[in-house]
Amino acid sequence: MIKSMTGFGKSVCELPAKRITIEIKSLNSKQLDINTRIPNLYREKELSMRNIISQTLQRGKVDVTFYVESMIPDKIPQVNEEVISAYHNQLKSVADKLNIGDSTDYLRIIMPLPDTMKTMPAELDEEEWKAVSSSLSEAIEQLDNFRIQEGNSMQADVRERCENIATLLEQITPFETQRTEKIKNRIKENLSDFSNNGADENRFEQELIYYLEKLDISEEKVRLKNHINYFYETMEEDGPVGKKLGFITQEMGREINTLGSKANDSDIQHIVVKMKDDLEKIKEQILNIL
Repeated sequence: MIKSMTGFGKSVCELPAKRITIEIKSLNSKQLDINTRIPNLYREKELSMRNIISQTLQRGKVDVTFYVESMIPDKIPQVNEEVISAYHNQLKSVADKLNIGDSTDYLRIIMPLPDTMKTMPAELDEEEWKAVSSSLSEAIEQLDNFRIQEGNSMQADVRERCENIATLLEQITPFETQRTEKIKNRIKENLSDFSNNGADENRFEQELIYYLEKLDISEEKVRLKNHINYFYETMEEDGPVGKKLGFITQEMGREINTLGSKANDSDIQHIVVKMKDDLEKIKEQILNIL
């Protein structure tokens, strides 16, 4: 089954004090490339997230984004009692030495001083992570379903173009007989130019065999047909097949190019051009196949 590497998935995780929207999208890439934009609170679970993603998506440029709407901030400033106490002791000592008295509002003086407030990072609750992880899996599933739908359309397109190439290949056969006669007549005319008494039959047969062997395209036709059949079989395999299909199209391209170079016939070359056009469109599609 063919899957596209392009896809999009979205899920919403509702928690008691926050709402997290998870969006995940993917584009084509030679390997799996995961980029995350997540709050610091979930950074400790990034490796787990990557493992969850890689198990399903396998290949592509994947972007994961968390949008958090929270009623309580992850980082809440707290009074740093130890620092305030140290400031107070120092100020009181100075006040005693200067006989200022106890009427001084030490707190108002101390609070603007450095490090009187400290921010403690929030810790990720395991129950919250379970909910977020489940929501992430839901977004991945949506994206994978998107890929399957896109893949079905792509499979229909590349199959149709493969069938076009196979049909064009069959259209070459009638022109092969005509091509043989053209070559035979051309060689005979060339040999006649060098002989006043007509062409030497032995020489003629030798030249004819040489050119027919040199320009024979039967092996290329057989190999191209086999590659097309292998392409069909590969499309039905489970798992990622994009790279394998790419290798097969390279082999198809070699055979089609050889057909064109050995054809020595305008009608066959016109057919080869049409084959190349369909093959290029197949290659474009394969770039986005998982």
